[in-house]
Amino acid sequence: MTDETYDVIVVGGGPGGEACSVAVTKAGGTAAMVERDLVGGECPYWGCMPSKALLRPPQALAEAQRTPGALESLGSVLDLDAVLARRDEVVRGLDDSSHADRVAKHGVEIVRGDGRLDGERRVVVRMPDGSERTLQARRAVVIATGTRAAMPPIDGLAESNPWTNREATLVQDVPESLAVLGGGVIGVELAQAFSAFGAKVTVLEGSDRLIPREEPEASALVREALERTGVTVRCGHSVTRVERDGDDAPFTIHLEEGEPVTAERLLVAVGRTGNIEGLGLESVGVEPARGQTVTTTDCMRVGEHDWLYAVGDITGRAQLTHSAVYQAKVAARNAMGVETHCVEDEYAAPRVVFTEPNVCGIGHTTASAEAAGLRVRTYDRDPQRVAAGSFYGRGTEGFARLVVSEDDGCILGATFVGSDIAELLHSATIAIIGRVPLERLRHCVPAFPTRSEVWSRFVDAMDADERERVPSPS
Repeated sequence: MTDETYDVIVVGGGPGGEACSVAVTKAGGTAAMVERDLVGGECPYWGCMPSKALLRPPQALAEAQRTPGALESLGSVLDLDAVLARRDEVVRGLDDSSHADRVAKHGVEIVRGDGRLDGERRVVVRMPDGSERTLQARRAVVIATGTRAAMPPIDGLAESNPWTNREATLVQDVPESLAVLGGGVIGVELAQAFSAFGAKVTVLEGSDRLIPREEPEASALVREALERTGVTVRCGHSVTRVERDGDDAPFTIHLEEGEPVTAERLLVAVGRTGNIEGLGLESVGVEPARGQTVTTTDCMRVGEHDWLYAVGDITGRAQLTHSAVYQAKVAARNAMGVETHCVEDEYAAPRVVFTEPNVCGIGHTTASAEAAGLRVRTYDRDPQRVAAGSFYGRGTEGFARLVVSEDDGCILGATFVGSDIAELLHSATIAIIGRVPLERLRHCVPAFPTRSEVWSRFVDAMDADERERVPSPS
């Protein structure tokens, strides 16, 4: 062992890498975290944080315009310069010192460079000056290298130099027109933001509806909201070819059917692919899985290796910041000798689409429950049709659904759609992770007047359902 030996070496300094390395030092171990770019990763600089900084001002303006008293004192036009200036504050001008300082304060050594596995418990880091350092782990190596935007193999697409989320979230000048390839979370969020800023936006989605993972009712409400603001939505259309005559020319996007779409800018938002190039997985006999990801056990271990872990987006599980942090803490505990199992899978991670209206969910949708062979019943209510709807999201439509097990009455899934409604999600998360039956929720009284009253509406729906199931006396 040398002075380059640590209990745990973490390769990747995003949310998962930060959380894992800090958890190790809090447990009394030593940790080194290798990062080639910005400490903090995709989320604070090009993902969650800047996109929400772009989305929040138009949503706040819309809510104020729905509120008598506030409406009369407002203008109707966003100050785009102020929006972008606030976005720049949120990403701290791509200065990662606050993240790095916070990690270093806990005793983690930050190694700036490209890390790769080089056999058991060994990581070789290529430094910015071209030199190399070899780090040795006593206990574990944790892979936390994250993902990047996927670029589908469409003729002419990569050569046309389209935007990914990185260029879109750090935009300085809003284009007159924007085509968005992909109607998933990133696609619909950024489509709505750019439409609010005055761009003519077209969303191209290959499946038959937007955000196809969510309930169809949620997809429909998001589409209606986008189209109300002037966004053109074309679902069920596959892109066959992209043409562009130089970096200053517009994009022409050809489809299998219908007229091509022309736009000043093209944003590709069709998914993510893992950052595994040059990671040295072959040196320890690890084969990447679908999407260039690394498969783990529920202890976050990679295969049969008792010293190798992976956390965050690279695992192909729920690709969300909060999931990465949770998985990181599980991995750290196991690496430090405290056996811990991850209960989260792709259906147990809470998820939010920060459009207006918000779409948030946890657990199964109706379709995923049926695909899993589960016996379920569903209850639908509108969270805007409670007293709080007079004060929040006034006059807007919402949707809420619980997916409930027929076997034990426990909640298996929840979806909420409404204006600024994401804060309702954690109560559903606790109910699902805690295996709380809907009957028990009869005694959980929501405060008045809050939109949490929708939980009482679900209990009422359950009572009505039970009355229908009871046979009439002969």
